[in-house]
Amino acid sequence: MKRVVITGLGAITPIGKNVTEFWQNAVAGKSGAKLITKFDTSKFKTKFACEIQDFDPTLYLTHGEIRKSDLFTQYALHAASEAIMDSGLAIDKMSPFDIGVIWGSGQGGMTTFESELEAYYENDKNPRFNPFFIPKIITNMASGMISLKYGLMGINYNTVSACATANTALMDAFNYIRLGKAKVFVTGGSESPISEASIGGFNALKAMSTRNDDPTAASRPFDRDREGFVMGEGAGALIVEEYEHAVKRGATIYAEIVGASMTADAYHMTATHPEGLGASMAMRIALKEAKLNPLDVDYLNCHATSTPIGDVSEITAIQNVFGKEPKNLKIGATKSMTGHLLGAAGAIEAILSIKAINHNIIPPTINLDNLDERIPSKIKIVANTAMETQVNVAMSNAFGFGGHNAIVIFKSV
Repeated sequence: MKRVVITGLGAITPIGKNVTEFWQNAVAGKSGAKLITKFDTSKFKTKFACEIQDFDPTLYLTHGEIRKSDLFTQYALHAASEAIMDSGLAIDKMSPFDIGVIWGSGQGGMTTFESELEAYYENDKNPRFNPFFIPKIITNMASGMISLKYGLMGINYNTVSACATANTALMDAFNYIRLGKAKVFVTGGSESPISEASIGGFNALKAMSTRNDDPTAASRPFDRDREGFVMGEGAGALIVEEYEHAVKRGATIYAEIVGASMTADAYHMTATHPEGLGASMAMRIALKEAKLNPLDVDYLNCHATSTPIGDVSEITAIQNVFGKEPKNLKIGATKSMTGHLLGAAGAIEAILSIKAINHNIIPPTINLDNLDERIPSKIKIVANTAMETQVNVAMSNAFGFGGHNAIVIFKSV
């Protein structure tokens, strides 16, 4: 099997429109939560989210690309452009069939779908749909447009596993390169779910926080007073490359992917398994593949969305693998700052995990004022302030509706 490394990073998030800004604000513990500006929230239970402020698609996209794409694809193109530039890849000197795109989005063109249906009903059901309606809403269009923009003719598709989506895309890219099916992949995930139907739908599930009087304190993983997640939007992109190819061209290598796995809970449509059985097994498989022991893992970026059930079940899963009192492991939940980017969550959290390795700094879990009494105090959660510590190995967890568990492990090179 070939070795696989990360050679480029790109991001657009509620706390930073590029990787540098994103990382700096994450280390500083900045929250991206604010009152929603995208639509009138007066009739909604939740009136806030982690929006991207002042997004300018013209920085990376042509007028034609903007006109033909939904916001989730625009975010994808924005992040992918930064990652490709960061990687220093000379795409024009490579075979286009050696570079693929595996992207992820859980919801796809939700905002386009809503606006087109609204116009349909306002016009007495006169079917005057935008000719790009279908291309704009389908979830694979982000991967398609990235390949179109850069002429990438290798493996190209979209993954969907709800909130585990981006980790699934990253794992697939890892496996294809290990098998010699490609030399490089642009991978990651994007989501633009801050819309009336999306916010209303998650409100109906009673999954979201309604702390409207204090949005910046609403996302509070592991805290006793958490009561739901905060919606976020954006994209994360990673350039995944065969190690020997990267070394030959003198690329900057941020980290190596050494293990990845998926399991299913087979338990409930939306709830995680209370004993963390599927998540535990996924972590064990990833560790075995990486030829690592639990003691080797320095940092675990938890899925931890700030829901009453999910956070505790993840801690249970972690204890199943790392022991009741993990000696070396430090854990954190960066959704406390970014909100939950659904299908893009794993991508931006992978970036933070990699940056933690590069800088030996673990970003904080903010808003952790009173630890849930069901979470043992000897679990080392990096709370409220970033921690400087040696990080050689980082694990990133992602779980999704439908019982999907996806784990990725990164290691310093």
